[in-house]
Amino acid sequence: MSERPILQWPDPRLQTPAEPVDAVTDEIRAIWDDMIATMEAMPGYGVGLAANQIGVLKRLAVLDCNDRRGNAIRLANPEIIDASPEMNAHDEASPCLPGVDATITRPARVTVRFLNAEGAVEERAFDGLWATSVQHQIDHLNGRMYFDNLSKLKRGFLLRKAAKKRGR
Repeated sequence: MSERPILQWPDPRLQTPAEPVDAVTDEIRAIWDDMIATMEAMPGYGVGLAANQIGVLKRLAVLDCNDRRGNAIRLANPEIIDASPEMNAHDEASPCLPGVDATITRPARVTVRFLNAEGAVEERAFDGLWATSVQHQIDHLNGRMYFDNLSKLKRGFLLRKAAKKRGR
């Protein structure tokens, strides 16, 4: 397991939808291991990471919203198959655009179908922070950032604020 560099917005790979994974192989498991190492090294306790954030354009994500590390969920080809009508607002951020965040409203609960670490199809219900994180990662895999869920005005303000923090 080795930590990988995280792409910075506006790298075009962050705006490119990731390609589906045909099967869970040793190569895929190694990418997941690197993603977990990268997520765990994030300042402020990262709770998820999508593969395109490290420049790998495959539909892979990892999640770990536990208080104690070591129980990350590995997902290949995650897709939301059901979402609750109840919504939840949560402050979201990304290491791809450090120093800024925004409150994003998403379904409070989702059911996701994915290939798990053993390569089997699994359906799992997520709620709370887990639901927010899995939806955030699926957005990344679809070539979207969390701020793409904001109005044009709020999105512009956030991007200008991030550019100012970077000294541009």
